[in-house]
Amino acid sequence: MLRRIVFPLVLFAVLVLAVLFAALNPGIIDVDFGLFETRLQKSLALTLAFAAGWVFGLLCLVTVLIRMVVERRRLRKALRLAEAEVHTLRSLPAAHAD
Repeated sequence: MLRRIVFPLVLFAVLVLAVLFAALNPGIIDVDFGLFETRLQKSLALTLAFAAGWVFGLLCLVTVLIRMVVERRRLRKALRLAEAEVHTLRSLPAAHAD
């Protein structure tokens, strides 16, 4: 219930801040991307840079999560093998039991 109220309020606040940010940063700048150059509003250029950083952070997170999943799978397999070995060794008669 609280999530249904808070999320739209946060979204609205972010929208208001974005409009305020655009209004406070009028003007056009030249942005050189290496292969081409374009003219963008300051607020759009900063927003695009923020979005690009966010996407890069998500890609880094996905890479780390994939590594963790692969490592977890490897560890589970090793655990199953170790448990099978322990089970096999426990079922063998003791060598000093004679």
